[in-house]
Amino acid sequence: MLRGLNHITIAVSDLEISFRFYSHLLGFKPHARWDFGAYLSLGDLWLCLSCDTATPSQDYSHIAFDCEADKFDVMAAQLCEANVIEWKKNTSEGDSLYFLDPDGHKLEIHCGNLQTRLAALKEKPYKGLIWF
Repeated sequence: MLRGLNHITIAVSDLEISFRFYSHLLGFKPHARWDFGAYLSLGDLWLCLSCDTATPSQDYSHIAFDCEADKFDVMAAQLCEANVIEWKKNTSEGDSLYFLDPDGHKLEIHCGNLQTRLAALKEKPYKGLIWF
């Protein structure tokens, strides 16, 4: 029986650049690093950086990281100062910044959770919305 998310593995073309991006800029805690990869964590999330040919998705698929509301502006400013590429403007509930990692993987920092999103849907339902 599935219990939840176990880990995320991201293909990276340059381990040193990605390791610095995720650990220094985004604040992931490093646990182990070897010639072709690294293990880091953020809260309960386990992230593996794995050297490979990175071919990020061109669709809307992305990874969203939780950000405390009172820290959002500081984090967004740090990302902008680091010249991250913004790939989408926020149009949904809660503060969000959509940006790319060094290999072009789509990421987001977001303030909110499933409950705040569901509450927003009650106020402004998506077309064809069905509740369960």
